[in-house]
Amino acid sequence: MSDNPAARQAFNVMIVGQSGRLQYEALLFAASLRHASPGFTGRLLVAVPQPGPLWDNDPSIRHADVLAALRDLDAEILPFENRVFGASYPHGNKIEALLAMPEGEPFVFFDTDTLILGDLNALPFDFTRPSASRRVEGTWPVPTLYGPDIGGIWQALYTRFGLDFDSSLDLSQPDNYWRRYLYFNAGWFYGSCPRAFGARFLEIARTIRDDPPVELTGQSFDPWLDQVALPLVIHGMDGGRDGMPAGLLDGTVSCHYRFLPLLYARESDAAVDLLEAIAAPNRLKKVLKNSEAMKRMVYQGRGRKIRAMFDRNRLPSKEKAIRGRIKEAGFWIR
Repeated sequence: MSDNPAARQAFNVMIVGQSGRLQYEALLFAASLRHASPGFTGRLLVAVPQPGPLWDNDPSIRHADVLAALRDLDAEILPFENRVFGASYPHGNKIEALLAMPEGEPFVFFDTDTLILGDLNALPFDFTRPSASRRVEGTWPVPTLYGPDIGGIWQALYTRFGLDFDSSLDLSQPDNYWRRYLYFNAGWFYGSCPRAFGARFLEIARTIRDDPPVELTGQSFDPWLDQVALPLVIHGMDGGRDGMPAGLLDGTVSCHYRFLPLLYARESDAAVDLLEAIAAPNRLKKVLKNSEAMKRMVYQGRGRKIRAMFDRNRLPSKEKAIRGRIKEAGFWIR
């Protein structure tokens, strides 16, 4: 693909927004995109699940001020229906929402708890070879005492879906070490057609949930189902682990912070400064202060107290330990 950003293919960006915390995260994402990537010319689509039998309550965004603020940031609301997941597995929203996206138009999906820090147009996407985030821990699978090892579990999945297992392996990593096997964080991924990608993603995820290979007996799929299915989708569509150079997404161009206390604890100064800059204008502040997390972390300054508790050069290796220290200090909030 050309090194000239102007020659690169146009693409759309999708996030998922719904009532509660995600509506405020969607607003932060949109504000960060417009702030850090003002030349982005694609569509920003906020996919919103609609009420239906798979939800106990209405999941849609109904807050008029949030909707108005999203419109002011040129974000488009994209309603979609849940036919497979819903309240039982909200992570499935990212899968089913793809089927409502414009067909045949390249796309990048981001988890809503993400900030854009740089120019998306400058990224060297090759949409014919999909990829996803490698900022991931070895969370799945967890081999059982009498079951197959990690390699056997992954091989069973590739066999079930008619995929070549051996070509997915990173042979520089030891056998049965999780990094040897294709595994992604589903915090961002991209491809050439969201509907083709989504249809395959839905087929694989639903099959794993409803009729998993016997080798997966005893494995948990909540919340890991999207991350179990995603490598199979990407490998089956001629993608792989090295589609995006390291240090850009999940680096200088985007930050998947997950929760605001974690952002303040471990992310870069650039991410913290951008968050506070985009949250400062009164037109957004009056909306964002309705979020208890934003009110405490940003507007009341608790985030900066969390930041002072950690040395970013000597962070605990596990996120669980970071959360534990924040909770002990009484500063944790979702």
